[in-house]
Amino acid sequence: MNAQAPSAVILVRPHHFGVNPVTAADNSFQKQSTLSAEETAKAAFAETTALAEALEAEGVRVHVFEDEQSDRPDSVFPNNWMSTHIGGHVAVYPMFAPNRRLERRWDVLETLKKEYRVQDIIDYSGLEVDGIYLEGTGAMVLDNDERVAYVVRSNRADPIALERFCTNFGYEPMVFDAADPGGTPIYHTNVLMCIATEFALAGTSMILPEARRQEIIERLTAGGKTVIDLSFEQIANFAGNALELTGSNGRILAMSTRARESLRPDQIEVIERSAKIVAVPVPTIELSGGSVRCMIAGIHLTARKS
Repeated sequence: MNAQAPSAVILVRPHHFGVNPVTAADNSFQKQSTLSAEETAKAAFAETTALAEALEAEGVRVHVFEDEQSDRPDSVFPNNWMSTHIGGHVAVYPMFAPNRRLERRWDVLETLKKEYRVQDIIDYSGLEVDGIYLEGTGAMVLDNDERVAYVVRSNRADPIALERFCTNFGYEPMVFDAADPGGTPIYHTNVLMCIATEFALAGTSMILPEARRQEIIERLTAGGKTVIDLSFEQIANFAGNALELTGSNGRILAMSTRARESLRPDQIEVIERSAKIVAVPVPTIELSGGSVRCMIAGIHLTARKS
C-alpha cells in the first residue's frame, strides 16, 4: 500500500448541491451560481458521476454514496468530516458550519468496517460544543511518509483539536499563516497545498512571514520531494486542490480541468515524471470553494478479502 496515494476512495454524489451561504463569510473561493437551483444540482450530480467514472477507468476502487437530503449543500466534500489511516484507524471531525455537521454519515463508516479492516474510530465531533473545530484533510494536508500535518491557521483548525489528532495519529504539526494578495486568510490548507509521493504543489508565496515560508519549504523537501511552486492565480484555479491516487497502472494525480489548464508546461513535466494527470471538469462544484481533492476521501485501509 502506498502511504501517500490510496487505491480506493469515497465520493458522495449530491442530489441537492448548492453554494452554502453559511460558509461564505470566510471562504473567499466561493462564487454564486448563475444557474437555477435545479440546474446547479443537476450539474453537480453529473460532475461527481464523471469524476467517479474517470477514477474507475484508471483502476481506482470508488465507493459512491448518494445524498438525497436537501439540507446538506456541501455533502460532496466528505474529506472534511472523516479521514482514514494505515493501521485500520478512522477519524471523525468537528465542523465549523452547523449545517455541515449533518454531513457525517454512519452508513459510510459501517461500509468501511464491512469492506476494510478498521481497528478503531476516533470521534472528535464532540468538540463542536466547545467551539473547537478541525475540518479533516481540508484543514490539514498530511505527508504520510514524513508524518507531518501541514495546517494553515484558521477557525477551521483549532490548535487543541490539532494537538489531539497529531498525538493520536503520530503526526508532527506544522502550523503557519497564509493569505491571498489582498490579505484575506486562506480558509483550508488543501486549496494551498497538495503532497504527493515525489512532489508537492504549494502556493508558497502566500505563506507568511517569509521566515516561516522557508521553514515550510525546507520541511517539504527534507524527505526528497520536489516543490512545484504555484502562483496565486493557479491557487485560485484550484491547482493546489489535487490528490495523488494509485490506479491499476501506477500513480495518478486527480485534479479539475480548470486546475490542469492553469499549470505551466514545466510544472506538468515534473508531475508527469511521477504520476499521470487525470483531469475532470467540475466547474459547478468549484463554485463552493472546493475542487476535486475536496470531493475525495481517500481510503488508507486494508481491504477485507471477499
